[in-house]
Amino acid sequence: MRSTLFLHAFFHLVVLLVTVTARAVLTVQTTNLPGNWQYSRCLVEPDPAHVFPYRITLAQNNNAQNCLSQCSAFGYPAAGMEVGNECWCGDVADISNNKGTTAPETDCSMECSGDPSHFCGGTWRLQLYLWNGNLLTWNTPANIGRFEYLVPGLAPTWLATLGINGKVSFFMKGPSPDYDNSTGAYELDLSLVNDFSRAWREMHVKTDIFCSGAVVLPDKAARVLTVGGYSDTSTFGVRLYAPDGSPGVNGVNDWEEDPNTLQLQGGRWYPTALVMANGSVLVVGGEIGPNAPANPTLEILPRIPGGNTQVFLDWLKRTDPNNLYPFLHVLPSGLIFVGYYNEARLLDPVTFATVKVLPNIPGSVASSAAGRTYGMSGASVLLPQRAPYTDPIAVLICGGSDSKNGLDNCVSIQPESANPTWVIERMPSKRVMPCMVALPDGTFMIMNGAHNGIAGFFGLASDPNLSALLYDPSKPVNSRISVLASTTIARMYHSEAMLLPDARVLISGSDPRTPGLPEELRVEVYIPPYLNQDFTQPVVTITNKDWSYGGQFQINVQLFQGQTSGMRVSLVAATSSTHGNMMGGRTIFPTFSCQGNVCTVTAPPNANVSPPGWHQLFILDGPTPSHGVFIRIGGDPAQLGNWPALPGFHPPGV
Repeated sequence: MRSTLFLHAFFHLVVLLVTVTARAVLTVQTTNLPGNWQYSRCLVEPDPAHVFPYRITLAQNNNAQNCLSQCSAFGYPAAGMEVGNECWCGDVADISNNKGTTAPETDCSMECSGDPSHFCGGTWRLQLYLWNGNLLTWNTPANIGRFEYLVPGLAPTWLATLGINGKVSFFMKGPSPDYDNSTGAYELDLSLVNDFSRAWREMHVKTDIFCSGAVVLPDKAARVLTVGGYSDTSTFGVRLYAPDGSPGVNGVNDWEEDPNTLQLQGGRWYPTALVMANGSVLVVGGEIGPNAPANPTLEILPRIPGGNTQVFLDWLKRTDPNNLYPFLHVLPSGLIFVGYYNEARLLDPVTFATVKVLPNIPGSVASSAAGRTYGMSGASVLLPQRAPYTDPIAVLICGGSDSKNGLDNCVSIQPESANPTWVIERMPSKRVMPCMVALPDGTFMIMNGAHNGIAGFFGLASDPNLSALLYDPSKPVNSRISVLASTTIARMYHSEAMLLPDARVLISGSDPRTPGLPEELRVEVYIPPYLNQDFTQPVVTITNKDWSYGGQFQINVQLFQGQTSGMRVSLVAATSSTHGNMMGGRTIFPTFSCQGNVCTVTAPPNANVSPPGWHQLFILDGPTPSHGVFIRIGGDPAQLGNWPALPGFHPPGV
């Protein structure tokens, strides 16, 4: 018995010694670190604050590999572990700015929750690591462009669309105590901005267009279609306008609608619309009314015969209410990309069944639950396609929210690649409710929005983001963003931005209904760097403006800086801008050849590369774009020009 007790005691002593020995070899991990991370020191946190802004709690798997990899993936070059299970991410400048000081190495002595061999800081002590070298570069060019005041507005703008007449149609705040004379719809003649009494043409709608969606149709009149709206009958709204008139000359057309004869099948507040490859219009999502249950369906316009033909989407039902204004893009395979909340998938364009579920969209460094669509509102575009259109197409999404803070990153993916993966690129500041604008040179403006909060009225967002950024996808990842000029006008909820025919960017709106942030009536333009260097814009003239797929079409050019050997041609699709959603956006660089000043452009090959519709054609003389000329590519295969054949509507024909 004594021998048994002796052996039992001896065994526990051995176990204790082994445990003590194991604990005794705990060290700071200085080797086998991910990327270019290097250990720096043990750091005193400025109790009760912290040196770095972003905390990730890893209760069971905190270690140098996991923590540092997460921080660098989201663009943070300084990181550390604390109290064993916390990972913190930030910038090197945070250390001095927030008064972090060096502590004795023995103060960082807590075991990592996911690594029993290494230390992960201590109580108010950070195991500090720094990235060796440049993790990313934000360019600060000498030429940053400039903002200019353009014209006073009439009421807060909610949706804006450039027409083929060169004018901008706006939906605005309708009749209300502050704007009792507003009709809710106006058109701005850009040639008359110096004559306020003539610049705005009054138009009319019959239902409330608040938070509707819009696209430019491929019919020969390039009619603007808006769908959905605010409450009751308005949520079923279908409205059409054929832009007419010319610069300096008023048109006579107005918005056409009749709720009694033409409606959506389901009510939709915050829907997205898309012209598909077959030329018909896809309408997705929304809610059945203000702050009401979701309408997790899609439908097609013109309406398909056969009763209720809405298609139920379980993934929209599951992610309500964070999936409003979903992102929609036609891909070169013909599949439809849809991004909603923090998810994305590819749909069959005929059955709308899911073909592929993509990886979840990354959020912030500290929150995978952050979202990208309304009300966590980011913005999305397709990156440019270039002849011969063999490179995988990429989708770019910038900004969003984790409900409290705007997201400080852009993410991109090639959804049709064999193993699609999101690429994260950090922005210089947080941004929710951004607007993105495709420019003729293949770059994208990122502007408007706020640093904090979510989209909506009554103080849901704060701290306007006044800076403009330029995203250049031709540059290497993590060096694509340039910091440009800043405005003095807050552009929060309900702001818009769009490319004008003269290659400037129009900026309008802001209706946060928040103390200190007024309803904004002023309209601005942004002068991008390519127009801010005193170069004469080249000139392009086009006779045939109705192009078939794969056809060859002549344009005449006049250059002032370079030769046609260095010229570029771009096609920027007609779009509508609301809530950061650039519905219908696409940029294409077709192939062309020139003899003297006559150039032959080959149109895109098919409707998947370029769905039928209207585009502004630009030429670029070095960095400098011409004025855009509207052309139509792909005709009107769905014969929208004959729709709707109803009293009170005037379809233009096919």
